Amino acid sequence: MGQLYGIPLAGCCAMKLSKRCEYALRALVDLGVASRLGRPRVGIAELARREGIPVPFLEQILLRLKNEGLLESKRGAGGGYSLARPMRALRMGDVVRLFDRRLAPISCVSRVDYSACSCPDEERCGLHLLMEGVRAAIAGVLDRRTLADVVEEKMRRHRLDGVPLPAGVDPT
Repeated sequence: MGQLYGIPLAGCCAMKLSKRCEYALRALVDLGVASRLGRPRVGIAELARREGIPVPFLEQILLRLKNEGLLESKRGAGGGYSLARPMRALRMGDVVRLFDRRLAPISCVSRVDYSACSCPDEERCGLHLLMEGVRAAIAGVLDRRTLADVVEEKMRRHRLDGVPLPAGVDPT
């Protein structure tokens, strides 16, 4: 890892999604693609296989998304998980905050999980000022993008590359 103004950046400034958050986002995108292709419900085993997520871990994630009102489930034949809200109403930033709480790369610029840094003058600290901008940029991107945006982009990329969508239905 490099340095910034002589400060080692290892472990200090990486905005990294937890596996739980990454899997939640991937599951939502998969469910969104399936929905757009006329498959409103997807079974957990199919979703886990397609996304390469261990079933027990995915069960916990989907339950949390269901409890937060983002997913619905149906048991039995034709059952599975489906989106509970329109894709345009689901912002990516909300999902990241649900699972990882903060978007800030360091805690001294976090709006939800603030803790003071070791810098002697936080208000004028160059790293703090830089990371405020990074946090704002991350929040801006994630809060502007909805599940519908991500699904549309994924489907467009598959079409352009001539690669079938993993939901098992050809979009053309």
